[in-house]
Amino acid sequence: MRALAAVAAVVAICIVATGCSPGGLAGQRPGERSEVKVAFYGDSYTLGTGASDPSKRWSTIICGERRWAEFNPSVNGLGFITNRRAVGSGDLPSMVIDNRPDIVFVTMGLNDNFSYPERADDIHARIINDLERLHTGLPAARMIVVEPFWYTDIRPASVEVINGWVRDAAAAIGADYIAGASRWIEGHPEWMAADGLHPNDHGYAHMAALMDAALDALGPSPR
Repeated sequence: MRALAAVAAVVAICIVATGCSPGGLAGQRPGERSEVKVAFYGDSYTLGTGASDPSKRWSTIICGERRWAEFNPSVNGLGFITNRRAVGSGDLPSMVIDNRPDIVFVTMGLNDNFSYPERADDIHARIINDLERLHTGLPAARMIVVEPFWYTDIRPASVEVINGWVRDAAAAIGADYIAGASRWIEGHPEWMAADGLHPNDHGYAHMAALMDAALDALGPSPR
């Protein structure tokens, strides 16, 4: 396994926004235009780094299947605290709030493992802060927090720590939570792109299938 510090600059994070049918997570009928937007606040695995084309990333596959309209101001290497300055003058939670989505996905956290343990307190505080900001800024939106993705079969202790912080912060704002995503590509090197860090088209297709099943399991919005 490569040292975490060696890959910190190239493992990425992003956001995608989309639209869905009112009242839940079901898609539109064929040919029906979606008017509900869904924002994804996440990592390079949501950006689709390693895919042959953006249409092959899991987020865009899901959007196409569910007739969602996608908005994607993604930034490689972004974490809750890691590389936040890479956004420049923009702040991604603010961008999500300004887009006024009806559903928000949070898939952040992978890159923060590269800032652990030196900035553990900062990571924990920012996870809480970002989720609270999104919930406060979008009180009517359905929040779906996904366990942070991971990319190697070897898992440093920080993965479980950060995953737990994300899960607890999701519960604190009453968000839906999708567990297990950090293991979705575990044990399948054939699903990795040539960089060895990100999924390839097959990996993203597998992630899309698991995400689709998880969304179906969540059911309609309780709000």
